Amino acid sequence: MIRLAFVAMLSIALMAVGAARAEERALAEAVTEIARSTKTATGQPIALPQGPLEVVASIYALAPGVKLPEHKHPYQRFAYVLEGELKLQQADLPPRLYRAGDFIVESVDGWHFGATAGNVPVRLLVIDQAPPGGVITINRP
Repeated sequence: MIRLAFVAMLSIALMAVGAARAEERALAEAVTEIARSTKTATGQPIALPQGPLEVVASIYALAPGVKLPEHKHPYQRFAYVLEGELKLQQADLPPRLYRAGDFIVESVDGWHFGATAGNVPVRLLVIDQAPPGGVITINRP
């Protein structure tokens, strides 16, 4: 009887392990990496502020024909283009066009501006990392 109980418990344990592995495989198949980088779009190494960190996630919606004011970010900013096309102009660099599905690792302390390209609105998922309450965008005077 003890042997039968042991075999039953072992069978249940093996089924649980098999189910867990199948779940891990299914989850891994549902994850698609969209970007990996150690540098910004201008070649700067990515670095986070020291000390406490606040993460701010925002959705930006830009109508066709919109040009953002020239600005810079004192801390790291990431953007994912959900919809449309965004032309990003960094000082002293050729403009770069980002389309839906592109991931942007913005430069830190570099003056730039973005503008919609084409007749379709642009939607961006933007993630900022800064000290709590820190300024995340500085417009050029």
